[in-house]
Amino acid sequence: MPRPYFLFAPGAGAPSTHPWMQKWKHYLESIGEVALFDYDYMHGGRKRPDPPPQLIAAHRSALAEAREKSSGPIFLIGKSMGGRIGCHVALEEKVAGLVCLGYPLCGGGDRTKLRDKVLHELQTPILFVQGTRDPLCPLDLLDEVRSQMKAPNFLHLVEDGDHSLRLTKRGLQAAGETQDDFDRRILAAIGTFVKEKPCRSLGDLNAGLKTSALSAPVFKGDQHSRAVGSDLAVLNCHVEFHNLGDA
Repeated sequence: MPRPYFLFAPGAGAPSTHPWMQKWKHYLESIGEVALFDYDYMHGGRKRPDPPPQLIAAHRSALAEAREKSSGPIFLIGKSMGGRIGCHVALEEKVAGLVCLGYPLCGGGDRTKLRDKVLHELQTPILFVQGTRDPLCPLDLLDEVRSQMKAPNFLHLVEDGDHSLRLTKRGLQAAGETQDDFDRRILAAIGTFVKEKPCRSLGDLNAGLKTSALSAPVFKGDQHSRAVGSDLAVLNCHVEFHNLGDA
């Protein structure tokens, strides 16, 4: 079976050579093929990102190159802006799924400037990986948006994580774990999403998650669950599901 292919887009102002991007490239290579790319403004030595249409065009160009190299399912994964632009690309291009590492829901952290229109228009399965301290994505607003989305959508929460999914020293001490421990669970969530979601029914997905590494408690003593209405929620696990009946 062909391995999944991750087209990995960086966030605003950061190149694909950034240590954070390289670290996650290394992690992702354990579950699939990975291709990094840079947007045109970065190639031109500019710090300010191009307007969205140009970013989308560059992302689509990178996707076209990825299709020439990959025989497996292609997933668009991105850090912050890279994830948001990937969502726009998925409106025009068919891909297996989307992974957003720190989705920038609020422009500049302003709760009145939501970048949610593209999310409401999506049909492609999407996994959000969010830190609970991320000022660009208040979880109450993300919950509301997700409950209204048509696309099958999933959430993996990183308790005490910031916009880059990093924990504070105090948070790590309280959890009795390292940043690598949390990163490995993020990778496990991505691996489960990639393996289970595109081809499984709700019943199969539920059964698969209950036997996966993700079914273990994410944090000691944690019983966190945020079920909404009749949505499926997995206790002891920072993964949520919405609109699976539409998958």
